[in-house]
Amino acid sequence: MPELPDLVVYLESLDRRITGTTLHSIHIMNPFLLRSVEPPLEAFSGRRVTSLERLGKRLVLAFEEEYFLVIHLMIA
Repeated sequence: MPELPDLVVYLESLDRRITGTTLHSIHIMNPFLLRSVEPPLEAFSGRRVTSLERLGKRLVLAFEEEYFLVIHLMIA
């Protein structure tokens, strides 16, 4: 997994910048990027980011009230 060091760097950088902040909106530029619609993306607006974690090759953004966004960066 040569991308693992990159993921750790991204995670640490994002953690410093967005943990504790509130998400105002999400805009998906490409419909093929979204893999799930439950809950709808609008449900994340106004929620605070509580933590960031790594799950394999994915970054997990945890929000208030047990909402999670999982992002695969496809950096291989």
